Amino acid sequence: MMHASTRYPLPMRMLHWMRAALLLGLVALGWTMTSLPDSLPAKFAWMYPLHKELGVLAFVAGSIALAIRLRSALPPPPAGLSKAERTLSAIVHHALLALAMLVPLMGYATSSSFAQSDGIPFFGLDLPELLPKNDRAFAVFAWAHKTLAYALLALVALHVLGVIKHRFLDRGRDTNVLPRML
Repeated sequence: MMHASTRYPLPMRMLHWMRAALLLGLVALGWTMTSLPDSLPAKFAWMYPLHKELGVLAFVAGSIALAIRLRSALPPPPAGLSKAERTLSAIVHHALLALAMLVPLMGYATSSSFAQSDGIPFFGLDLPELLPKNDRAFAVFAWAHKTLAYALLALVALHVLGVIKHRFLDRGRDTNVLPRML
């Protein structure tokens, strides 16, 4: 069994996997709903509202994860990682944290600035739309939401590839990072 000091704290591990599932669900739902014709009632009846709710949930979970991360003792990087790997890992992790917060914020800004917005639901609550309705701002926020979401997805892929590399391809080096998050 792995020593506790080489693993992330349990709340961080739980939030990591919950956020991973949320992200995959949000991407799948986002791709599905945007590819469907506007004439399909389900697109606006439940897909967009669910995407918004899950996006708010992702932001809340990300905020909690960030707070826990800032207050927790994190395990040191595995001894077998090279300096370049440690640096790349730190950059990717910080970018993942930033984008995991920025993407939902841009989604909120998109919905809030959209002239025909039907609001921002959150599981029975209607969150306030704090931005003025503005078609130009909406276009910028929508572009940023989509672009940053693709950047986040690319970083997630890089993150997963790094885990696979360190688990299966590095031979004779202490680089297996996966047990730290299990």
